[in-house]
Parts: sequence; structure tokens; C-alpha cells
Amino acid sequence: MNRLSQRPLAVGPLRAFEAVARLLSFRAAAQELFLTQSAVSRQIRALEEELGAPLFARGTRHVELTAAGVTLQRGVLPLLDRLDSTVRQIRLARGRRQVNISTFASFASMWLLPRLEAFQRAQPDIDIRISATDHLVDLDDPELDLILRYTLPGNVPAEAQRLFGEVLTPVVNTGLWTQSRQGQAPALATPADLARHTLLEEDDPRASINYSSWRHWLRQHGQPRLEPARWIYLNFTYQQVQAALAGQGVALARLALVLEALERGELVEPFGAAARVSSPYAYWLIPSRAAQARPELAQLQEWLLAQAAVSRRALGEE
Repeated sequence: MNRLSQRPLAVGPLRAFEAVARLLSFRAAAQELFLTQSAVSRQIRALEEELGAPLFARGTRHVELTAAGVTLQRGVLPLLDRLDSTVRQIRLARGRRQVNISTFASFASMWLLPRLEAFQRAQPDIDIRISATDHLVDLDDPELDLILRYTLPGNVPAEAQRLFGEVLTPVVNTGLWTQSRQGQAPALATPADLARHTLLEEDDPRASINYSSWRHWLRQHGQPRLEPARWIYLNFTYQQVQAALAGQGVALARLALVLEALERGELVEPFGAAARVSSPYAYWLIPSRAAQARPELAQLQEWLLAQAAVSRRALGEE
């Protein structure tokens, strides 16, 4: 293998290639890049000579990618996205202090955001950027500083710090609970009474549903064959809890995420603390491998761990 075949490609021609490949027009690419059309054409020709293969089939009125062009486009897109992300991170570091967090939507809306206002009052010069997604993110993502993840202990790296464990408990809104006690709604005194109520189930394809489903809870409480009056299936935890708050049924809630609603009396555990079940899953704080050591990151991490300690005590872990 000669040195020419090992030489890395220059970024400039790759930018021109990406624009032409996306727009399928040399003229439009030139306008987007603030270059002349001839300059873009020269960069593409130089790139083709470097690779030894044509990247575009040029017609009189249209441009198409060749097989080599399609292959190069697949490799160039993630490369340029990663480069742009890194550049944005560097530019942000020169301005206001910012910490980027990735977590899943229900945890962000039900645990993180209600607490975050206190941190922002104490640290008004630190901006927080939250990316909420239910997909596992790359721990090497240069745009992330902290990752809050829900998973099994064996799925986290050595540097992960446990926030708190998973406990599940049936909950209903106060109105439905009061009506059931006064005889205005079906009784809700024992697990068997759930046969006359609507159960709000999280429709989750992940393996954790084996522990967070109503079927698992019912088996644990001697009702493996119980069928409720009806089921309502919801995609996300926060939707399940919102439906319970609206009086639409009984939710099997993640206790750490509804502690405040229970304290405020918005939700009630109809069978008490004895009906709670634990799961091997837990919530974790994971520093991104690409994160730089910064005072604002250390401050937020320390604050998150302190908030998690409060939740652990409420869950009876401390």
C-alpha cells in the first residue's frame, strides 16, 4: 500500500462534496458555501482525483451520486456532524458557562426539572441544556457532560455513580381514593379490588418492563390471573402518572418520580407502603468521557448527588 492511498483527505473538499451530494446541484452548493460554482467544481474534481473514482454522474440538467459517491456520503455525514459538534462546544466554552445533560423524558420532567429551579437560583450564571431521549446516547459524545441513565448495575461504566434504586407502587388520585372509601366508586382496599378498576400500563418494549409491569406486581401480590375492568396502555411513565392524576385509573408508578405528588396529596398509595415492590434497575449519574473538568460541571454533579440522597432517604435506602 503506497503513501498516497493512506493520506487523509482535506476537510474543505469534503464540505463541498457533502453540499453537492445533499443538494444534487453544484450551483446550490456554491451559494450555500459562499463560493463560486467553478471553485466547488474544482474541489470535487480534486477529491475525485485523490480517490481515483468519480463521485457524481453529471448530466446536462441534473447531478447524481455514483456508487463511490454514496459510499463516501455515508462516511462524511457523521464525520462532519461530529466536527461541527466539537466546534460548537469550543465556542460555547468561550461564552457563558454551560452544562449539557442527557436523560430520558420521564426522568427529566418528573424528577430533574422540578428540582432544577433551586440549582439555577443558587447558580444563576450557569446555563443548563437538557437533551431528553429514550435512546441510549454515546458516552463519548463531545456535546454532553453528564448522562442520567436508568439501567441495570452491570450496564454502567466504572465511573458511574448510583443515584437511587427502583421501587414501584400502585397510585390513584385523591378524588378516586376518597370516592372508593365512601362507596361512590368500586372499593380499592385489597389487590383483588383492582378487578373493578382501570389499570394504567406503561407500554414499554424494554426488558425493564418485566419488573415494572402490572402483571409482575399482580403475581407478587397473589393475583396472577386478575383482569381489570379495562386497560389503558401509554408509551411513557409521565403519561401513566398524568392519567392517574386525572382520575382515569390506577397507575403502577416509579416511586422516586412521584414522591412529591404523594407528599402534596395529589396521589395516594391505596394499599400503603406494604404494596411496594423493588426492581434490580436503578438510576445512575455517568460523566461523559468527552467532558472537560470544569467548576460548573463539578457544582452541578455535587448538587445532583445531594438531591439523589434526599430521594434515597425517602425510598428508605438510607
